[in-house]
Amino acid sequence: MNRRFDGALFTLAVLLLWELLYRVVGSAGLSSPLTTFAAVVHLLSSGAFWKNVSATADAFALAVVFSLAGGLAIGLLLGLSRFAGDVFDPILNALTAIPKITLYPVILLFFGLGMEAKVAFGTIHGIFPVIILTMNGVRNISPVVRKAARAMRLTPAQTIRTVLLPAALPEIVSGMRIGVSLALLGTLIGELFASDRGIGFMLIQSVEHSDVPTTMAITVLLFAVAVVGGMAMLRVDRRLHQGG
Repeated sequence: MNRRFDGALFTLAVLLLWELLYRVVGSAGLSSPLTTFAAVVHLLSSGAFWKNVSATADAFALAVVFSLAGGLAIGLLLGLSRFAGDVFDPILNALTAIPKITLYPVILLFFGLGMEAKVAFGTIHGIFPVIILTMNGVRNISPVVRKAARAMRLTPAQTIRTVLLPAALPEIVSGMRIGVSLALLGTLIGELFASDRGIGFMLIQSVEHSDVPTTMAITVLLFAVAVVGGMAMLRVDRRLHQGG
């Protein structure tokens, strides 16, 4: 009950601050909450909007699959080998720190314009957190657990499936949570620069045409999706860590 009250109070404070900023900045740089929510309703009732949502969802889904599957596989391989983990750990951290936007010309060179570039850009954003946290989760498993698996004469596949993955699951889920969020960000950024469809394309088009209400409406919708999805994954993440 207190959380709901706090949430409602926070939302009210945000709306009041938003309205105040609108009155200070003016309609050239910001739309009012009422105008923005009217634009949200208009977007949700537009067939063109849902076609762009579908385009973004397709690219985002592929980016998530590649990020999670590739990150999990690479992270497990590096985590199982102490030497490989020591070698690649600083390299991965350096690659993670690089602003991914600097790699966009390379992405365009290899994949061209369209779906492939968006998926690739989403993947390079999302895969590194999954690799790093999976690798660290496996490396931090107690040596006693691995010795027990060898004593039971488990095959490598059985060891990974029944011992390593369950033990490292909290860290793996944390990496997946971050990876999914960054994959969405990368997909949207990809649509800003090299796409003729998608939510990112709609956003850059509204900015170029100085359509402030539509720009604000898309931003609000993206924020709502990010918050709801992030809270759901964070709840799962916390339960796994508490259970561990």
